[in-house]
Amino acid sequence: MLHNDKARHTARLTFALYLAVLATLLITTFWPAPVEGVSVALILSVKLLPLLPFALAVFRGHNRSYIWMSFVIIFYFTQAVVSAWLSEGDAAPVILTVLTFLLFTVAMIHLKVNRRVAS
Repeated sequence: MLHNDKARHTARLTFALYLAVLATLLITTFWPAPVEGVSVALILSVKLLPLLPFALAVFRGHNRSYIWMSFVIIFYFTQAVVSAWLSEGDAAPVILTVLTFLLFTVAMIHLKVNRRVAS
């Protein structure tokens, strides 16, 4: 589904950012310390389940999945911005804010460069 070389590059960058967002969400579950009295499996499922259905589609470069993933990423971005603001600039929410912003932006750029040529 990739139509040119630029699309291949943006698809790779999008997939790398997607994995970075997942890794950041996973790391922030356990660092600095897990929330007491709450199941780690529950926390991970709430954090990761909305993004996991897009893994294969993002890897393959399906445009429609990029669009839907971008809608979901907006919620993660909003949560990260609020967390960064309330924590007065802690590293984890700021990193997640930057990663989600970059993921959204690169996904939109990918959609732009991966258009089909009108025939």
